[in-house]
Amino acid sequence: MSEEVKIAVEEVNAVVPPPKARVDEAETSGERRRDYLDGFLAAKPDELTQGEPGGSVYDGIIDALKDIYDPEIPVNIYDLGLIYGVDVTEDGHAVVTMTLTTPHCPVAESMPGEVELRVGAVPGVGDAEVNLVWDPPWDPAKMSDDAKLELGML
Repeated sequence: MSEEVKIAVEEVNAVVPPPKARVDEAETSGERRRDYLDGFLAAKPDELTQGEPGGSVYDGIIDALKDIYDPEIPVNIYDLGLIYGVDVTEDGHAVVTMTLTTPHCPVAESMPGEVELRVGAVPGVGDAEVNLVWDPPWDPAKMSDDAKLELGML
């Protein structure tokens, strides 16, 4: 036999609202304003250095890499996911870390040289260096959505 459980119900006409958070003028020190976001919203963003993402030299290097196409695949090497990193020092030394689709790629000897020439031609780059790495190995998951769309993989 199941035992019957009764739930007590209480009806109320009104509920007292909880107190609202307030900052009294007396509680604020002379350094803190009532609207502390004013200073934050009015502040100008820090200036980007040219060699960091968003900087002119960095963006120029990315644009140069997007002009280099794999001869067998109609997608640029940046969107293809062959570029693992771009580092630019303050004095304009650019280091590009990249890979190829396979170690036996027919452009394995010429592609790094082309990358070095194109990156070295970007205004603001004094010296360009290309590091060809095989670890981690390239796989199709490294491609951008644009590349996947171009190749019919989306």
